[in-house]
Amino acid sequence: MSKIVLLATEKPFAQVAVNEIEEIFNTAGYELIKLENYTDPKELIQAVRNVDAMIIRSDKANADVINASEKLKIIVRAGAGYDNIDLDASTAKGICAMNTPGQNSNAVAELAFGMMLFLARKKFVQGSGTELRGKTLGIHAYGNVGRFVAMIARGFGMKIVAFDPYVPREKMEAEGIEVAETVEDLYMNSDYVSLHIPANSETRESINYSLLSRMKNGGCLINTARKEVINESDLVKIMTERTDLMYATDVAPTNHTEMNEKFAQRYHATAKKMGAQTAEANINAGAAAARQIVNFFVNNDTTFQVNK
Repeated sequence: MSKIVLLATEKPFAQVAVNEIEEIFNTAGYELIKLENYTDPKELIQAVRNVDAMIIRSDKANADVINASEKLKIIVRAGAGYDNIDLDASTAKGICAMNTPGQNSNAVAELAFGMMLFLARKKFVQGSGTELRGKTLGIHAYGNVGRFVAMIARGFGMKIVAFDPYVPREKMEAEGIEVAETVEDLYMNSDYVSLHIPANSETRESINYSLLSRMKNGGCLINTARKEVINESDLVKIMTERTDLMYATDVAPTNHTEMNEKFAQRYHATAKKMGAQTAEANINAGAAAARQIVNFFVNNDTTFQVNK
């Protein structure tokens, strides 16, 4: 039976990725509706009313969007994070929510290293910087992205330490990773910390003054995760007290203007989240989302479901 799929992307995929998505749905006999570059959330609420499935990126599939749907059975977030989907509302309406884990991982990991180099070399505008070789990299959360970060770090000749209570110690050690006993140990012993934790009730504002104050002299925090995990007032406080610390983020904090004014040479934020902004990641995540929708309807495949 033919299905109608909404591709809702306030920040559109590259055209080559859209072409791949269209080809997958054309082969399946599904109709694809595109809502791109929209500026008003009401447009999404209107567009979702009569579709069977929806693909989103950083778009907000909140309760208003979900409750406006009349036929929706599946939402796929093209990417790893899924905090932009209201999981409770999805479950209440019997909607399957999915992500596409691993598809953007290398792109995010490469961006993390670009940020490390950018700050290590003083934004390419000042005098002598420092090298990454021989430095200790702490990976906070050893998931798909963390593993790619570790792979790249080996090429730079860095020592790699990781903390992730949800990944078996034996698995990390088997991959040549030194395991930090606590998150405090990770921050105390790392020259660079690459942050990959999700934003949830346990992690929001967990990167706070107590943790950041433990960082080594000249320490640098790289955030390609979510801004919500950072306690922004604590970040300002510690960077004011310690002029050696650096911070780079792929998701601009709420207090971006203040950060930029006070710490211009030690702080950098991308204008818009760019972790998945590569042609390869666009294609991988978009195509994976499309295939997961087809498999859901054809084979009742819920492999990547993130709600209950």
